Amino acid sequence: MKILLNVTGGIAVYKAIDLTSKLVQAGHEVKVLMTESAQKFVTPLPFQALSRNEVHTDLFDETNPEVVKHIDLADWADINVIAPATAATIGRLAHGIADNMVTTTLIASTKPTLIAPAMNSNMYRNPAVQRNMQLLREMNYHFIDPNSGFLACGYIAEGRMAEPMEIIEAINTFVTAQKYNNDYAGKRLLVTAGPTIERIDAVRYMTNNSTGRMGYALAEAAASRGAIVTLVSGPVHIAPPKGVSVVNVESAEEMFEAVTSRMEEQDIIVKAAAVADYTPVSRLTGKLKKQEGSLDLSFKRTTDILKYLGEHKTHHYLAGFAAETEQVAAYAKGKLEKKNADVIIANNVGDTSIGFKSNNNAVELFFKDGSSHIIEKMPKIDVAHEILTAIKKDDHVR
Repeated sequence: MKILLNVTGGIAVYKAIDLTSKLVQAGHEVKVLMTESAQKFVTPLPFQALSRNEVHTDLFDETNPEVVKHIDLADWADINVIAPATAATIGRLAHGIADNMVTTTLIASTKPTLIAPAMNSNMYRNPAVQRNMQLLREMNYHFIDPNSGFLACGYIAEGRMAEPMEIIEAINTFVTAQKYNNDYAGKRLLVTAGPTIERIDAVRYMTNNSTGRMGYALAEAAASRGAIVTLVSGPVHIAPPKGVSVVNVESAEEMFEAVTSRMEEQDIIVKAAAVADYTPVSRLTGKLKKQEGSLDLSFKRTTDILKYLGEHKTHHYLAGFAAETEQVAAYAKGKLEKKNADVIIANNVGDTSIGFKSNNNAVELFFKDGSSHIIEKMPKIDVAHEILTAIKKDDHVR
C-alpha cells in the first residue's frame, strides 16, 4: 500500500520516525511530507533514510517540469496519514487553507485521510479545535484518538499522540472496512476463544493446547468490518483486539454462563473456543499432597455449550468449530447435525503446520444446506475474513 505520511510540528515527531520504520517493515511504500514547523524538531534525513524516498518539504520546489509535485503526490497515495497532527494543521484543513506542502497536497487529494492529533490537553479540548475536528469528520476525514499520558508540557492528560503500532492498527482496520464495505456494520457478534481450565486443586488444573489465536482473529476481523463484537475468552496470552468487548473466563461453566446470558442479544455466535469436555467431580481447596501409589480422579461432563445454543436457537446464526485429528469431514458433518448449527468449521489440529500453536490455519466449512467451502492454508486473520465472508453470504440467504 502507498502511504503518504504527513508530519507536522510537534514534539511527537519522534514517534513519526518510528512509524515510518514500522510501516516500511510491514511492506508499505512510504513517502513523507514535512511542514516547516516539523523540521524545527527533526531534519528530513531520518525519514529519507527509513522510507528510502525523498522527503518533500517545499511547496515551490518544482524541479520536474513534467509534474506538479503536490498533485503528483496526492494522486500517488492510496491513503494519507497525518502524524502528528497539530491544532494549526487541523484548523487549516477544516477551512481549506492550503499554505504549505502538507495542506496543499492533502486538499488536492481524493484519497482517505487518517489524522492522529497530538497537542496539549487544553488545546485538544478547546471548542474551536473540537469544532474543526467535527468539520473534518463531516468531510469524511478520520481520526485516530490520542491517548492520555505524560505530555511535553508536563501535564498528565489527554492529547498524547497514539503509538506507532496503534496507528498501524487503525490503518489496517480502516483499509479492511473499506475493502469489505463495512459489511458487518450493526451486526452483534459473539465469539468464544481459547481454552478453558478445570481446576483439580489450588495449584493444578487440566487444560488443552488452544492459544486462542483463531478466535481472536475472528473477533478482530469482525470488528474491523463494523460488527459489535463480544469476545468470551479463556486464559490466553494475546492482547485483546481494538474495539472489542472482552469477557474473561476460566472454566467451562464460567464460559457457559457468559455465553448463554448474552445469546439473545446476538445476531451471530461463533464458538471457536476449545472447551473442556470433562471437569473434576470435586475440587480440593488446598494442594493435593503427593502420596504413595497411583492417584484416581473422578470426572463429570461439562455442559455442551454449542449443543445448548443449538437447542435454544431463535434468531441468531450459529457457527461452531470441529477440531479433529482424523475423519475430519465425517466428524464435522455429524457435529453439524447433532448440535443444530448453521455451519461447522472443521480443521485438522493433528497437522502441526495449522494446529493450535500455528499462526496459520486451513479449514473447511460445512453448511446446513449441504454445501461446503474450503479455505486453503493462510494466516489466521485471513482465514477469519474468509470465514466471515462465507457466513455473511449464508446469513443473507437465511
